[in-house]
Amino acid sequence: MLAYVYRVTKYDPADRDEHGHYAGPEDTASDHGEVEAAYLQAVAAFATESGVDHLAIREPGVPCITHFGAEPAVDGYGLNGLFTPALDAGPGPSLPPGFHDGAQVPVHTGLELVRGMLRDNGAWCRLEVEDLFAVHVGWDQYLYIGTSRPCEDALAATRALGLFPERLTSSPYDFDPEVEGAGFLRPGDDAFWDGLAAAVASGRAGILEENFVEGATRWHSLTLDILGSVRAGIAPRARLAVRPPLSSDIDAVLASFPADGLIEGVWQDKDGRLHTAICDEEEFPELASRISAASAAVLISAYEGEDLPLYTAVMPDNDGVVRARWRPAPAAGDQGSRR
Repeated sequence: MLAYVYRVTKYDPADRDEHGHYAGPEDTASDHGEVEAAYLQAVAAFATESGVDHLAIREPGVPCITHFGAEPAVDGYGLNGLFTPALDAGPGPSLPPGFHDGAQVPVHTGLELVRGMLRDNGAWCRLEVEDLFAVHVGWDQYLYIGTSRPCEDALAATRALGLFPERLTSSPYDFDPEVEGAGFLRPGDDAFWDGLAAAVASGRAGILEENFVEGATRWHSLTLDILGSVRAGIAPRARLAVRPPLSSDIDAVLASFPADGLIEGVWQDKDGRLHTAICDEEEFPELASRISAASAAVLISAYEGEDLPLYTAVMPDNDGVVRARWRPAPAAGDQGSRR
């Protein structure tokens, strides 16, 4: 917990009502101009006074189905130009490989990430230096800066920029292990991959779900001969979920469509490529048409707690230590044997 936390906004406290709600003239969207620049200068001032030159990306996420932002959706979630372009990784969102949990970015890249979050471009993350510094962007241009020291010069600079820093006890966007850290944690280490190989060989496991950014998932078809290449291509700190093989009984898959709700369809085309789509009942006919031409497929409920995977894991860092703070959703066999 950082000792000094400030809520930095363009909203004058004098314009708040008795309930603390802002009733002044400022818009809740970014001006893409002087005020936005002031926010970034304030972050830079606190970072400089804290002795920070790099920031760690933590718990990154993107909208998974629909853009709900106050501004129009932006291609690439505002990440284009900040990282090396994404490689073709099969089905799933195309995101730059440098945007992942634990990635270290220079402060100037962190400022551009803050800009994108202020503009609600779609990508979100915490930017932190453990026990030293943190920047969190909330709804409606609310910015939270945490430091291990008071940073009086940065406070004065922030006020001079026309912004209003207010002291808090904590950021409402601090990582909460009670909410975000729930779940059974198994490291995706050698033992996990050995167990996965055994499950593939026995026919129990057939596809792997790789959740590499919150809201972004890739699917991998599993065979013993490609298991090593699949492992080598997994994103740092990704969450993994192992599922049974796809069904080749396409008629049975088509008959399993629910009357309504949200489902994810995963299917393999005649050339062996995997495809995936999340949809509701209005889009069921289109998904059914695509699956009807597949060689194998499955429908998975998009609601948590339904259609549990066989087991899950989180990829450790290169030194074997799991530093990802998030946890997978529950799985059927997480508390027992995976063989």
